[in-house]
Amino acid sequence: MTGLIPFNRGRRELTPQTSTDSFYNMLDDFFSNDWPFRRTLSYDTFKVDVVDEDKSYVVEAELPGVEKKDINVQLNEGRLQISVAREEAKEETDKRYIHRERRYTSMSRSVYLEDARAEDVSAKLEDGVLRVVVPKEEKAVHSIVVDVE
Repeated sequence: MTGLIPFNRGRRELTPQTSTDSFYNMLDDFFSNDWPFRRTLSYDTFKVDVVDEDKSYVVEAELPGVEKKDINVQLNEGRLQISVAREEAKEETDKRYIHRERRYTSMSRSVYLEDARAEDVSAKLEDGVLRVVVPKEEKAVHSIVVDVE
């Protein structure tokens, strides 16, 4: 097993690089099966937009190439957390391989929604965009008249 060099694909910035490394990294990415999606998910966290509507918050997260089984959405005391955990391994039928690689990716984003109501939260993944709708608590308006003496 000579010639195998450990390569930390998700943390290239911490790996010493020579002038030719960027060229070889580009080739490695190009010939990878999931190249456009891997670049997005390995080097960035996912992008999140939060919209404050009248009766709810709408949170949209860009998750290209992610399946719904890999997504976890939780709301805890006003903090909405969206997490992604993926395991990528190529299925090999030939057991005579001398090298095999696997990759695990996890990332998470949290947003605080001040008056979020835990009931009736919904989430839907469509075309690589996760849309989470979080209803707002009804604010009770208490007003009193104060007599001036």
